[in-house]
Amino acid sequence: MGDYLRIQEMLKEGEAYAGVILGKNGEPDYHLVLLADEASEVSWPAAREWASALAGELPTRRELALLFANQRERFDRVWYWSSEPHETRPPLVWGQNFASGIQTVYGRPFRGHARAVRRIDVG
Repeated sequence: MGDYLRIQEMLKEGEAYAGVILGKNGEPDYHLVLLADEASEVSWPAAREWASALAGELPTRRELALLFANQRERFDRVWYWSSEPHETRPPLVWGQNFASGIQTVYGRPFRGHARAVRRIDVG
């Protein structure tokens, strides 16, 4: 409970705690925080720049799944960009539909929505 309270105290206005992402392949676990703002009708390059300007990043596919599970009410029922290009088709980028929960790919010029996140190490 102490770690949760510590994270709550670190949240900025409008941010929401999404939960813990478990590390893989020896990487550490971390807490995921959803930033307050949203971008609409942005290409993937524009979404990445937007998130960076907020001192955040686009979420990974795993993080989008956690956000769908724990913070769905903070998202419009539309498609959101992830930070992850498709493994074998780099012109395509993964994202998540917050109406259905399905993850799929679109081309980088597609005009989607974006949310930014930040990560706090489990300490």
